Amino acid sequence: MNYQEFRNRLFGEAEEGYRDFVLGGIITERPLLGVRVPKCREIAKEILASGETSEFFENEPVAFEEVLIRGLVIAGLPYEEMIKKLYDFIPLIDNWEICDVVCAATRKNISKHKAKFLEEIDKMLKSLDEFETRFALVSLLDHYIEPEYLQVVYDRVSEIAGVLSESPGELSVERIKGSTDGKRVRKVMAWDAYYVKMAVAWLISVLFAKFPEETKMWFSHLTLPKWTYNKAIAKTCESYRVDRDFKAELKKMKMV
Repeated sequence: MNYQEFRNRLFGEAEEGYRDFVLGGIITERPLLGVRVPKCREIAKEILASGETSEFFENEPVAFEEVLIRGLVIAGLPYEEMIKKLYDFIPLIDNWEICDVVCAATRKNISKHKAKFLEEIDKMLKSLDEFETRFALVSLLDHYIEPEYLQVVYDRVSEIAGVLSESPGELSVERIKGSTDGKRVRKVMAWDAYYVKMAVAWLISVLFAKFPEETKMWFSHLTLPKWTYNKAIAKTCESYRVDRDFKAELKKMKMV
């Protein structure tokens, strides 16, 4: 399908009720059509199966779903090509859902190149860009929480913890009001990065669920801002994978 046919397909798959539901859970400056994520995955597979992606990447995405599908297509490319296009794609991200769905979609690619992709994660963690950093953290969460990489994950989270601010966090990017072109107009480097802090808390909660004693020992020596520290404990206590007694221990560790 050419790009206009692709856009027509998106409009045809859009659901107004679903769009309103999604808008209740994400913040995005992009127009949102209301195409469900499984349908976006289906369309991305069709584009990849066609073998004709050059025109697809020549067009500037506007709608939320265009960006999401672009990320899903990139995740399905051969590894080296995926890496090249990933750094052009990440600046288009302005919300947690696209970031997290695309991270998950890279699983097959990254599983074959875990050691190599850690080099990319380290680049992203040094970027001081909110969604590039979140992409790195969610990639660690999705692909590296296993015994072989446990210390690697601890070390990367500890590095990020050292630069987070004390406040709950705000978006580290400002946009021109009403803009829908997805371009970031100014970076704010104070690192009040809400979506990074939430990713850190989420990642720690998964570490507690999978490696409770090891993570408790590491966490007890981790220097985190109070808000992020307590959010990590709160998210862990929300998990059904953590037993009641361990949750009680964690609650005693909360900062007051």
